[in-house]
Amino acid sequence: MSRRHDWGYGAVYGPDTWADYFPCAKGQNQSPIELHTRYIKHDASLRPWTVSYRSASSMTIANDGNTVKVMFDGSSGNFLLKDGPLIGSYRLRQLQFHWGSSDDQGSEHVIDGLRYSGEMQFIHWNSKYDNVTEAKIHPDGVVIISVFLKADKWTHCVV
Repeated sequence: MSRRHDWGYGAVYGPDTWADYFPCAKGQNQSPIELHTRYIKHDASLRPWTVSYRSASSMTIANDGNTVKVMFDGSSGNFLLKDGPLIGSYRLRQLQFHWGSSDDQGSEHVIDGLRYSGEMQFIHWNSKYDNVTEAKIHPDGVVIISVFLKADKWTHCVV
């Protein structure tokens, strides 16, 4: 019988422990990741992304205690991401906000050992599939763009 564990962003059940409790969090295509800038190489052949976000026709906002999620109706082409390294168009499905209990934690991902106050994630699905559920089972089905949020003494992130 497996034991249920809660996940979170603290030391006990935080991102560093997710793979211990949730085997699906292991692997080369999993999240969270730590980026080491000394290994990142610029690829001049990559084209810039094209983003087209227009007025929302349908959305819901929910706070589950760990994340604030803004859900978009992905059936229309109002929110599209394309070009860059992507083949095809990706529709915005969800915007997620993550934060911690202090200014040095909150982001899921890490750069050179540094966690940020928060993280905003734009979750898109490949429009060549019928819906987001189908897209999730394909390697090219989902694209997530993360933006790190940093609180300072002048402006604090408020979610």
